[in-house]
Amino acid sequence: MTKQVPPEYYQLLEELQAVDFVLVELTLYLDTHPNDQDAIQQFNYFAKESKRIRKVFEKQFGPLLQFGHSYSAYPWNWADSPWPWQV
Repeated sequence: MTKQVPPEYYQLLEELQAVDFVLVELTLYLDTHPNDQDAIQQFNYFAKESKRIRKVFEKQFGPLLQFGHSYSAYPWNWADSPWPWQV
């Protein structure tokens, strides 16, 4: 069964992926430049942004991660599809 998802699903997921990509790149940069205060500020900003977007996404479409990294609604909604890697 294929579930139809609204355009907002893809928009939020793409936004989250972009912010998380920035976090990966900043992490790699900070591994070699640990005293770069501007980069640390950018990292902290995007870490907060990632949490904000993730919260909005999960409130509308359900959990992104399992094993306690995301909350579940009632009833248990982890099995609801599509999962982000299926779209």
